[in-house]
Amino acid sequence: MQNENLVPASEFCVHHNIEFSFINALHEYGLVEIEHIEKTEFISVSQLPELERYIRLHYDLDINLEGIEAITHLLQRVKEMQDEMMVLKNKLRMYGYEKT
Repeated sequence: MQNENLVPASEFCVHHNIEFSFINALHEYGLVEIEHIEKTEFISVSQLPELERYIRLHYDLDINLEGIEAITHLLQRVKEMQDEMMVLKNKLRMYGYEKT
């Protein structure tokens, strides 16, 4: 992974006014990946939207880490089912079935 795609975790924490322990706990639950480069922790830019959603769930809605993990799992399942429904709809359309 290239360094320009990484954000120092300490800067992210300062910017969002959170403790690094929260990010570390998310990492332990497998919800966030942390890169270690020369004794500094970094977060991938691609993970920032998810991480910001976890912050809102935890700090704004007071949802614990177990709840965040469950919500994340359920949202992933919903997305997988939506993707599967789209594939099935496209197959039906391909075979001439049009919803009226």
